[in-house]
Amino acid sequence: MSSQTYLQEEVIGDVRNRLSRIEGHVRGVRRMLDEGRDCDEIVTQISGVAAALHQATIKLLEGHLETCLHDAIAGGDAVHSIERFKTSMNRVLKAG
Repeated sequence: MSSQTYLQEEVIGDVRNRLSRIEGHVRGVRRMLDEGRDCDEIVTQISGVAAALHQATIKLLEGHLETCLHDAIAGGDAVHSIERFKTSMNRVLKAG
């Protein structure tokens, strides 16, 4: 890996676990569709998946702040790093 700061292992593990659970929920939604389950049930499950993805994104952004952005600012690269973080935030907010 390069000398560039990256997320802490704890954050990576947390996000991976969340994504694994989300994958399971998505497979469950697909099964519900195949079984012809009630639309309200399916919508509820999909809403749960969306919320879980949102939480994974929040965890990732928190990790980004605590490591990548913090270290870049400490290293004198504040302007560029803050601009990149703002771009990431804009993507998240537009997707929501």
